[in-house]
Parts: sequence; structure tokens; C-alpha cells
Amino acid sequence: MYQGQRIGVVVPAYNEEYLVESTIKGIPDLVDRIYIVDDASIDTTPQVIGRFNGSRCCPIFHPTNRGVGAAIVTGYKKAIEEKIDIVVVMAGDNQMDPQELSRLLTPLTKGKADYTKGNRLSKLGHRRGMSNWRYFGNQTLSILTRVASGYWRIGDPQNGYAAITCNALRRIDLDALYPRYGYCNDMLIKLKVAGCKVVDIPMASRYGEEKSKIRYGNYVSTVSPLLLRGFLWRIKR
Repeated sequence: MYQGQRIGVVVPAYNEEYLVESTIKGIPDLVDRIYIVDDASIDTTPQVIGRFNGSRCCPIFHPTNRGVGAAIVTGYKKAIEEKIDIVVVMAGDNQMDPQELSRLLTPLTKGKADYTKGNRLSKLGHRRGMSNWRYFGNQTLSILTRVASGYWRIGDPQNGYAAITCNALRRIDLDALYPRYGYCNDMLIKLKVAGCKVVDIPMASRYGEEKSKIRYGNYVSTVSPLLLRGFLWRIKR
């Protein structure tokens, strides 16, 4: 537990046979439950995840590939079912620094936010290791997501390192969340309509052996229509 709250972590994984084990082992002891969701990997990820079945770890397997957003929703639903208080998302590629976990959790346990997320763009030094092309794409999506969501102070919307209270999760339609990359942008729109408070947590980039599955040229062109639809839906609501 952390400050009297039960903490769960969702680890979405797709073809992360080399990194998912170190991700799981690096999660601090303050976490009560770890929901490792394999999204129909075609490598040995399911076998690696299966070794962690126990009182703290809960492996879950999608029979077909549904997307990272859908994998996270599966973990969210399980956390709600098990009456977890706060749920964190930590990708299975070991990119998210466990040392930052308490900084994401504290605003939630103190009632100062419903949703916290990392922001690697708030300081120049924090984006060390991020390519110029990736930075440009992220800045473009930051502007578009601010307009679509109405959260004018947020940045780095592609940062999936995020924590949310289960009370906030119950206020949004999880089944309506975009199931693939773009879920984090869509989540912000849904949270705004639900009246949730979102707080950015400045943190440094952490790059290692992982290989990003996002191609920003295609990603921006795919997510832009999603953000337009989300903007119109938010205004209507």
C-alpha cells in the first residue's frame, strides 16, 4: 500500500520477451497487484509472463491482438473488480522508471488529482535521447490534444506512464476508449467530459533497449481524425 491506498499496476505487453521480465521485477514493493496483459504476442512473451502467476502478479492473455489501449482497459477492469484504489500503467518495455512511481501517486492519494501522467517535454534536459523527429511529432500532438481535450496545460500526451484513481475510472466508459495507440489522447478527452482533474508530472526520458512501435508520421495522420471526432463529441456533451 501507499499512503493507505491499494496500488495496482497494469503492464500491457506485445512481443516484449526480452524486456517484460525486467519490467515486472523492477516494480516496487509498494504495489499490491500487477496485471500483466499479453496482447496475443507471437514471440515467447506469454511464456515469460506465465512464470509470474502468484499472489502479487496476475497474468492475463488476449486470444487475439486488440491493441495497447484494449490491453490497458482489460487491466483497468480487473483492478476495479479487485477493489484497487489507484492504477498505474507501466509499459512492458522497461522504459518507465519505477523511481518516478511515488511522484505519480502522491497527488492522487492527497486528493489533488484524479489522473496524473508523465511529461518529458516540460524541461529541455528531460527529453535527452528523444530524436528531433519524435520531439516534433510529440509537440504537434500536444497542441492537437490540448484543443481536443480542453486540458490546456498538459503536454507530452503520448507519455503512457500514468496513474488514475478507480473512482475516476468508474466515471468513464472504458469500452468506448480507442483500443490502439491513441488511447492516451482519447483518455484525456473522456476524462475532461467526466470532470476529472489531470496533473502533469515532469520527468526525464528513459530510453534503453526498447524499440518504439510508434511511427509518428503515420501516427499523427491516424490520431488527428480521432482527436477531431473527440473534440466534437466533447463540445456536444
